[in-house]
Amino acid sequence: MAEIAIRDLRKEFGAFTAVKSSTFTIGDGEFFMLLGPSGCGKTTTLRMIAGLELPSGGEIRIDGEDVANRPASQRDIAFVFQMFALYPHMNVRRNIAYPLASQGMPRDQIRARVDEVARILGISNMLDRPVGGLSGGDRQRVALGRAIVRQPKAFLMDEPLGALDAEFREHMAEELRALHDRIGATTVYVTHDQLEAMQMGDKIVVMNHGVVEQFGLPQDIYDWPATMFVADFIGSPAMNFLPFNGTVTPGAESVSLDGISVRVPMQRAAASGRLVLGVRPEHVTLDDAAPYRGRVEAAEYLGTTQIVTLDTAQGSLKARIPSSRAVRVGEHVGLAFTPGTLTLFDADNGQALLSEGNERVLAHG
Repeated sequence: MAEIAIRDLRKEFGAFTAVKSSTFTIGDGEFFMLLGPSGCGKTTTLRMIAGLELPSGGEIRIDGEDVANRPASQRDIAFVFQMFALYPHMNVRRNIAYPLASQGMPRDQIRARVDEVARILGISNMLDRPVGGLSGGDRQRVALGRAIVRQPKAFLMDEPLGALDAEFREHMAEELRALHDRIGATTVYVTHDQLEAMQMGDKIVVMNHGVVEQFGLPQDIYDWPATMFVADFIGSPAMNFLPFNGTVTPGAESVSLDGISVRVPMQRAAASGRLVLGVRPEHVTLDDAAPYRGRVEAAEYLGTTQIVTLDTAQGSLKARIPSSRAVRVGEHVGLAFTPGTLTLFDADNGQALLSEGNERVLAHG
C-alpha cells in the first residue's frame, strides 16, 4: 500500500497543456477515482503517476519519495489497461505468472502466488485455458490477476471495465470494489462514468480541460459542487441552473427569482451581477401553494419516481418526484426548493459562492 501525493503536476505536449498544476493526495489504501470527460487530462495524469509519461513540472511522491523522473520499473506499481493487454500465445497461468517469471522468482513461489491470486479472483478452474477463448469479464480478471500477483504498492487502472457491456460492467464494478477491500491496496482508477465513480470511489478528483475542478468525498462533491461544471457533470439528471441578476451580501438567506423570494443557505461572501441558483432535481417538490411557478412539459416514469420537465421563467427545470403524484402536460404547478441544499454560482466564472452549506467542503476540497 502507498500514499501518493501530487503537487503542481503539469504536462505539456508542445503548445498544448494537457494537465495544469494539479494538486491532490491519494490516501494509503484508498480507492481513488480520476473522473472527467474525454480529453480532460485524467489518463495523462494516471500515466504520469505510472511513469509512462514524464511530467513537465511538479511532484509525484509515493510514500514520501519524489518519483516524478523515475521510470515506471522503479515505482513499484501495476497498470491495468482497458483492453486487457494479455499475451494470446500464453494460457491463463502463464499470463498471470509473467511478471514474476521476468523477475526470476523461483517456480515454486510463482506457482503458489498464482494459485492464491486465482483463488481470490475465482478463476482457479481456468488456469490451463488459453486466454483467447475467455469472455471479456474473465479476460479482465486475468489482467487483474497479473497486476495483483506482483503485490505492488499501488494499482493504476485506465477504464478497465470500458470494454464490457453495461450489465456485466456493473457486476464487475462491484467485484472490483470488493477485491480492493479484501487486499487493501491503494487503487487509482480512471473513468468518464460518474455513476461508476460514485459507486466505487472513496475519493474523487473531477477534471476538466486539464484542471482539477474539485477533489473530495463522493457525497460532498454531489451535494456541494465547487463549480457549475461539476454540478452539471455529476448527477443524473444534472443539477438545474436557474439564472438571475441580483446582489448577495454576507448573511443573506434569500434571493429573488422573477420577483419571488427563495430561501438559500446563509451566504458567507458578497456577489452581484449574473448569478445562478443550482438545485438538484430531487430537491424540487410540486407545491400548489408555492409562488414560484412552472408549466409541465413532460414526465418520464421510472418506477417509484418520475422525472418531470417544467418550463419556468428561468428556463427548463427537472424535478424528481414520486410517481404517485399525478401530473398533466400543460399543467401549471407551484415549485418549492429544499433551502439547505441549494447552491449559488457566479455565472461569469462558474464558481460556487461560499455559504453555510458548502463552506466545509470548499474549504478543504
